Amino acid sequence: MSHPDRAPKSPPATSPNDPRYWDERDLEAELLRTFQICHECRMCVNFCGSFPELFNRVDRDVDVGRAEGAELVNADDIRVVSEECWQCKLCYVKCPYTVDDGAYEMLDFPRLMAREKAVRAKRNGITFTDRVLGEPQLIGQLGGGPLAGATNLINESRLLRKVTEKVTGISAEFPLPPVARESFPRWLRKRKPSATAGEAGDVVLFATCYGNYNIPDVPKAAVLVLEHLGYRVIGVEETCCGMPNLDGGDVTGAVDKIRANVAQLIDHVRAGATIVVPNPTCGYMMKREWAEYVEEPDVAEVAGATRDLMEFLEELRRDKLLPKADGALGNVAYHAACHLRAQKIGFPGARVLMRQVPDAEVRIIEQCSAVDGTWGMKAEHYETGRQYAQKLKRGVDEPNTDLVVTDCPLSALRIKKENDVEALHPIQALARAYGLM
Repeated sequence: MSHPDRAPKSPPATSPNDPRYWDERDLEAELLRTFQICHECRMCVNFCGSFPELFNRVDRDVDVGRAEGAELVNADDIRVVSEECWQCKLCYVKCPYTVDDGAYEMLDFPRLMAREKAVRAKRNGITFTDRVLGEPQLIGQLGGGPLAGATNLINESRLLRKVTEKVTGISAEFPLPPVARESFPRWLRKRKPSATAGEAGDVVLFATCYGNYNIPDVPKAAVLVLEHLGYRVIGVEETCCGMPNLDGGDVTGAVDKIRANVAQLIDHVRAGATIVVPNPTCGYMMKREWAEYVEEPDVAEVAGATRDLMEFLEELRRDKLLPKADGALGNVAYHAACHLRAQKIGFPGARVLMRQVPDAEVRIIEQCSAVDGTWGMKAEHYETGRQYAQKLKRGVDEPNTDLVVTDCPLSALRIKKENDVEALHPIQALARAYGLM
């Protein structure tokens, strides 16, 4: 039995603008090539359910002598492996066979799984659950404002959540984020900037759906800190970054949102502003995926001007432009979000707190929350995600912890559910240390 060559005949199709992306035969060939290399390596077995499922299916055939590797993996096997991928990107970070590492194999397992879902969605249609989860901004807009109280009561009702689970496919056990009575955009429009805002320049705060409608305290803290540093904070009529659409294979929905956001951002970028993003998932999407899905110069220009919020502050710290804080934080448990690690920028939030808050002792927890966008919210995945998140739970549970911090709002929800602890964003912790909150 012959195995696929380890080197692809041409670079794999990772962009939907490549006609090969939608070619099912090309996709199958790339899946089998990748699966064979992963089978021979097996380094990523502990990252998510995709790899144990893949290796079990390969071993099923190898152990009885029917196969030498992954050549008999079938369509049902592929679907199961793809469904168990929650797009944490950690396998790509660790993989020695990627383009980033200069490897001739040119593997990109997360993008390949996203491609499989997109091709399957094009063939079979996008599920109702994925359509619902693909619109976090719309959900926040409809459920917030004067309806926030009623929406939050429904979200907290176990009985009503059981009913909605049957309809939407969203787990009744997953702790949905609260919706805010006053959205962040409304707060920002009403607010008068500080007298020194703008002396250091302008930044565009891409607050994200969760920041705008669920946890406005995070972008509010960002405004306070950035103005404290002399920056004028600009808000735009942003929409969702598009990552939730891609989770369900909805490439068209994601592309529409990318274009809408770039239209709002490009003039500010050309005027010299930096875009800062407090949510690592959205930041990763903007930096690494937008230009892959929309191959236009404006998109690449916006991506190049985008920074994770704490990355931006860490750059200021390195340039000696970030003042020390006087407040105390104590022993800080810092959860390193997967999509922050996928940006390959280290842990800027941890570095800022360690070096700018004199008393802060920061302990880093490098364990996945297994939510990663919309995957962990689904009823079919909730228990699996919860099991994978137990290492994070144990890390948070370690004694002598005064404060838990994570850049990821979905990880904060998991920590609240599993540990009964409120996790702050590092910008909130820094604002507290500066005495701004």
